[in-house]
Amino acid sequence: MPGFNKSGIQVMKRKNNLKCLPKRSKKKMIADETYEGVKDSKENGDIIDCDVEPAIRKRPKRTASSLNLKEKNVRLCDRSSVVEVKEIRLVEEEKDAVELTKLGTEDLTPCRKLVDFVFHDADGKPQPFEVCEFDDIYITSVIMPMDDNLEKEKERGVKCEGFGRIESWSISGYDDGTPVVWVITEIAEYECVKPAGNYKRFYNHFNEKARICVEVYKILTRSISKNPDMSLEELLAGVIRSISGTTSSSGVINRDLIISLGQFIYNQLIGLDETLEGNNMSLATRPALCALRDEYISRGGLSEKVDGTLKIDGRKTLEINEDEDEKLARLLQEEENWKLLKQQRGPQSGKSNIYIKISEAEIANDYPLPAYYKPAVDEMDEYIFFDSESSIHYVDLPRRVLNNWSLYNSDSRLISLELLPMKPCAETDVLVFGSGNMQEDDGSGFCMEVDGVGSSSSITDCANTEGVPVYLSAIKEWMIEFGSSMIFISVRTDVAWYRLGKPAKLYAPWYEPVLKTAKLAISIITLLKEQTRASKLSFADVIKKITEFNREHPAYISSNIAVLERYVVVHGQIILQQFAEYPDKTIKKCAFVTGLLAKMEERRHTKLMMKKKMVVQKEANLNPSAAMRPFISKRKVMRATTTRLINRIWGDYYSSHFPDEFKEEAENVLKDEEVEDEQEENEEDEIEEQRIVVQEMTSKSYPIRRSHDSKPNVEEIRWEGDTIGKMDSGEVLYKCAIVRGEKISVGGVVVIDGVQPSDVPAMHFVEFLYEGLDGTKMVHGRIILRGYQTVLGNAANEREIFLTNDCNDFALGDIKEPVTVDIRSVSWGYQYRKEYSGAAKIDNLKAEEKQKKVQPMDFFCKSLYWPEKGAFFTLPFDSLGLGSGICNSCRQGENKDSLFKVSSKERFIFNKTEYNVHDFIYVSPHCFVEENEEHETFKASRNVGLRAYVVCQILEILFHEGAKKPTQHTLVKVRRFYRPEDVSAAKAYIADIREVYYSEDLHNVPVDAIQGKCSIIKKNGLPSLEFPVIMDHVFFCECSYDPRQGSLKQLPSNSKLWSTIRTAPNPSTKKKGKEKCEEGQQMESHLWKDLPQENRLATLDIFAGCGGLSEGLQQSGATFTKWAIEYEEAAGEAFSKNHPDAQMFVDNCNVILRAIMEKCGDADDCISTSEAAELAAKLSEEKLKNLPMPGQVDFINGGPPCQGFSGMNRFSHSTWSKVQCEMILAFLSFAEYFRPRFFLLENVRNFVSFNKGQTFRLTLASLLEMGYQVRFGILEAGAYGVSQSRKRAFIWAASPDETLPEWPEPMHVFASPELKISLNGHMQYSAVRSTADGAPFRSITVRDTIGDLPSVENGASKLIVEYGGEPVSWFQKHIRGGSIALSDHISKEMNELNLIRCKHIPKRPGADWRDLPDEKVKLSNGQLVDLVPWCLPNTAMRHNQWKGLYGRLDWEGNFPTSITDPQPMGKVGMCFHPDQDRILTVRECARSQGFRDSYIFASNIQNKHRQIGNAVPPPLACALGIKLKEVIDAKHSSP
Repeated sequence: MPGFNKSGIQVMKRKNNLKCLPKRSKKKMIADETYEGVKDSKENGDIIDCDVEPAIRKRPKRTASSLNLKEKNVRLCDRSSVVEVKEIRLVEEEKDAVELTKLGTEDLTPCRKLVDFVFHDADGKPQPFEVCEFDDIYITSVIMPMDDNLEKEKERGVKCEGFGRIESWSISGYDDGTPVVWVITEIAEYECVKPAGNYKRFYNHFNEKARICVEVYKILTRSISKNPDMSLEELLAGVIRSISGTTSSSGVINRDLIISLGQFIYNQLIGLDETLEGNNMSLATRPALCALRDEYISRGGLSEKVDGTLKIDGRKTLEINEDEDEKLARLLQEEENWKLLKQQRGPQSGKSNIYIKISEAEIANDYPLPAYYKPAVDEMDEYIFFDSESSIHYVDLPRRVLNNWSLYNSDSRLISLELLPMKPCAETDVLVFGSGNMQEDDGSGFCMEVDGVGSSSSITDCANTEGVPVYLSAIKEWMIEFGSSMIFISVRTDVAWYRLGKPAKLYAPWYEPVLKTAKLAISIITLLKEQTRASKLSFADVIKKITEFNREHPAYISSNIAVLERYVVVHGQIILQQFAEYPDKTIKKCAFVTGLLAKMEERRHTKLMMKKKMVVQKEANLNPSAAMRPFISKRKVMRATTTRLINRIWGDYYSSHFPDEFKEEAENVLKDEEVEDEQEENEEDEIEEQRIVVQEMTSKSYPIRRSHDSKPNVEEIRWEGDTIGKMDSGEVLYKCAIVRGEKISVGGVVVIDGVQPSDVPAMHFVEFLYEGLDGTKMVHGRIILRGYQTVLGNAANEREIFLTNDCNDFALGDIKEPVTVDIRSVSWGYQYRKEYSGAAKIDNLKAEEKQKKVQPMDFFCKSLYWPEKGAFFTLPFDSLGLGSGICNSCRQGENKDSLFKVSSKERFIFNKTEYNVHDFIYVSPHCFVEENEEHETFKASRNVGLRAYVVCQILEILFHEGAKKPTQHTLVKVRRFYRPEDVSAAKAYIADIREVYYSEDLHNVPVDAIQGKCSIIKKNGLPSLEFPVIMDHVFFCECSYDPRQGSLKQLPSNSKLWSTIRTAPNPSTKKKGKEKCEEGQQMESHLWKDLPQENRLATLDIFAGCGGLSEGLQQSGATFTKWAIEYEEAAGEAFSKNHPDAQMFVDNCNVILRAIMEKCGDADDCISTSEAAELAAKLSEEKLKNLPMPGQVDFINGGPPCQGFSGMNRFSHSTWSKVQCEMILAFLSFAEYFRPRFFLLENVRNFVSFNKGQTFRLTLASLLEMGYQVRFGILEAGAYGVSQSRKRAFIWAASPDETLPEWPEPMHVFASPELKISLNGHMQYSAVRSTADGAPFRSITVRDTIGDLPSVENGASKLIVEYGGEPVSWFQKHIRGGSIALSDHISKEMNELNLIRCKHIPKRPGADWRDLPDEKVKLSNGQLVDLVPWCLPNTAMRHNQWKGLYGRLDWEGNFPTSITDPQPMGKVGMCFHPDQDRILTVRECARSQGFRDSYIFASNIQNKHRQIGNAVPPPLACALGIKLKEVIDAKHSSP
């Protein structure tokens, strides 16, 4: 800290110092002699300077800590709905913030840290750091204690806005080598840790200057003894070399920049001489430092005038007086120099960002005469074989092998791969396509023997030429991988990587130069490695040595130096890229590479800017082979059929945000051109695209509170009418008031002035009016948010506002004006749809007319926004604006989630749940310290070692009177019940997951360790489950367990446990102290088959797949699927086999919607393509007859694919035409047209972040516009009873007449973090809590799931087999159902090499390709190949070690996310059985998803895997359905 750091601290005082000193008077201002002097001269927090006329204190205006007159905390009203709010305390005064962050007694000046700081002027405008030298600069920041561990815990900090004024600043850390910047106010000294995001550009410049000072200091002090006569050039070179080698370097440090800071550096270092004890030479006289200053001045620098002395840290003193204008000019010049250097060096920050394009004319002589590609067989589009996933990273693309291949351009002319950049570039003028036979990649692919004799003769085929004939979309990049004696060449399209096998005979001569050059590069690298120092050989030396190769050498080109040099230079990029990928840095940066690059630049070849590879965008396949095909090669993309409302909502958004683009689409002026993504200006945006971010946040301004000089005239404010009653506290209530001539009434909406003129005025709904006991006329109002202030962001209707549960009390005089708001109640049903649409049109026309006349905007409100619940609800009309002095929002705030209340010696209330002696409870497993084995964490084993809640029984409540934290100091004496997994893994496997064991172990646990209530009953009273989904907190006990002896005994019939069970309450499915029910009451929800169809919701399943979502929802008893739509024939067939009572339409949903609207006479409200209309007209009479009609459908569910959005990194690159092809528009149009009672959308987790959240927000906006209540969240399937990690986003919608279903409580332990969605502001919403720290039940393991299935061999194909044994685990008993034979226990067949590899993978947890022995094996055809897939070790560093590839599952772990095509080299490579040498079977994958054994899949093995991988896990769907059934039953049972 300043004054105490021996590293040499430069302290700059603003009142009496040359660095930070404002020119407040005409007098000269002298620095204090020492830091201690400054400390001694402080009185009451003010710095006293006897020689200087005191400056007038200019207190900054500050932002109000809250717009509310009464302070409120954010309430967490439901433990099942977790809202993470980054609450940072906000205080008015700096001294309060310093006091709140004090860690102990402080004898010296307080020192703190600043996080997210901004330095700004009195108007709140951010200013560069050094402006504090001549102007008043204040601080807005989070103030943290001086504790290094607290930087990650910002919530422990205190925020203060507009505090200070900065009196001085300092730099420390010279001896440590890391600069530390301090600012000093009158109250404390602050270490600058991290600037706010919008202040980085101001602060980073100064911080870089400080780094340069520290580096200069380090070099000078080291050279005092070693090189006392160091020159300026040596100093500059050392600084550049040192800073450039650090990861934090900005990349713009060069000689000119350091010289431009010469005077600044000199002034900082001359006061540090006393730290150089024992040396005869001071820094002030060092030749290099003086030369640096002189060089700065000679270049026209603004030198500082030295008239005296300044004392720094009690050392040498100087007095400096620099004119204020000169100082400002110097700072501005430095800033300009900095910007200029960044501009000059930015694009040149590394040669690796530039790709020098090879000239076709120069390499033409190395290739044969032109030829054209003609397909010999019908080829298929590669797009057929690959799913288009959301925001897929290029590394995660599937990998295949391509044999008998050719490459050609858009004219089908054979073309060299060399013409295509080896890295993705921003612009390219060549399109390269390909065709060949596609096969799965077994890790060997095609290999070329480097050491073989000759060139072409050395080509060997390591893979057969069988496979599926395909044609590829445009190739985007290619790469060469080499090692040992192998070379692999791969190409990438938008959907897959292809390792190139043997080329077609016609194309072989075009491939030969590429292989020749690759071998040449390998030979050069080998040559350089043999040298003692690779840098000794120049480009010319290498060329000379290569000419000495004999003709038999595989890399021989020519013995003529000129010929060889030409070849090396014109094919240089192949060589350069192989050097760039080589791991040895000395080889990678050798003189040969530098020389080759210079030679290539001399030829003035085109330079292309490379793009950062993050996500790939699937574009249309423009391969010319597509035009030659007589059949449709892939599913044709059809523009979505929509209703006019959905088209208007999405169209208006695009017309507002992308008007030019939308206009072009509307006028049908579309040009077919391929547009490459532009070079990203800010690469961080690409990373943010991968996060689950819903609302973009703009840079925050830092307003300063505006003081109100005048108050409204009391006569302008008066009550109107008589009083209507009194509040309980005595305040008189009124119905109406007059404020400055405006009438303010209960139930109206008013606007309050913003803190700053630029602020948006706050809106409040008037709940009641009252007069305070002191006579103040007051309003109690609920805060209303505009649409863009909610999660909707810019997708919101600008006229729609939303009520919230936050309320305020404020004076009538604070009201600016009342506003007109239409509080709407929506009539629901299909029959009101047209009426509502017509009224909305009229309303919009009126609003547009008022806007044209520049009249005040009229608002409307029909929803309550509750971010803590992640939902929009219907307005609570029965409790809104009653004027009674009672606010429903305040009532909710009174029910604190952490409320603890003692009722009696045998009863207490905690978290809204009542607990009694003898109740059974859950206790956090962390309260029971046990010696657990350490488990290695690897893919799909993260659940190993996690514990479920401990079941206990309350015996006694131990109260501590007067405890400050009663939940921690009040103890509960409990009896522990053990679980089977506490005994052994073997016992856990065979036992019922609901079984517990009585014990005599007694423990005292704190109240805050209690996680909820449960019940223990006799086994014969357990709910009868037909599906492995548990939503009840019910256990049974038959045995006692002695952990010391490790023995289990039958519990005697006279055990005292039974006497307590009879009186123990049995909570319902709501865990946290909700309503209670009798034993067994909740079990009926699972007997769905006994429920008549009329008691369930008639459901339409769109994008139904094989039926996972429908299966789970029907199992819950809430729904009955009567209609389903699926495009894929195989999936539709599977759905029909399992849901024979449902009417399945295997067709395009766009066609079906068009047909339904035409049948109902609403074709004029339908926007579709002519193709959809034609196909709808061709539907058979039977199909038309069975179509669902509005009024018949109660529930719509489905998971619309979002393929068009998946690859869009920037909205500026999207088009309205692409959006119109999105099936989510059709899905929403079904809901808009049918207006069902309930609606459920399922999608991948990243749905909430597509297009930076715009798709998600527009979906919410569409549902709200229809009048629905909406809830959104992300769930982890593993927490609901499947042994698989699968995260899915869901959106519930319910009509205004219904209740929105809650999220199901996660019941199983699973290693997954809370899945958060960022809302507007600093709030994050989690639908449910994470269960990594505990849950009612343990996780389901791989052994639980498939441990009973019979052994089968690689490639097993028998569709029906015998089980061969009884089920063992609880899960197996329920997943078998009534099946007597096992179907689909079939496995994909691996080729011989992969099977050998599989057999060599150890049968232990976590084993994968890295465990393969480094040896060769002989195949049946006599070929000798590497057992380790060569491409993996050579690319592992770039791909997270390829963890999991060729991986075995862990019996005690979980399955990885189910995919559509399990294979050892696939995206999820962990697909080997734990004990058997094969890939997982179809049935095993189905069980991992929670499908019962009786569930049937259709078509071949590939289609069956695809159906399973695309499905929603039925147990997760069942859990959602149970919550849906709860609200349905509640409505039926209500009077």
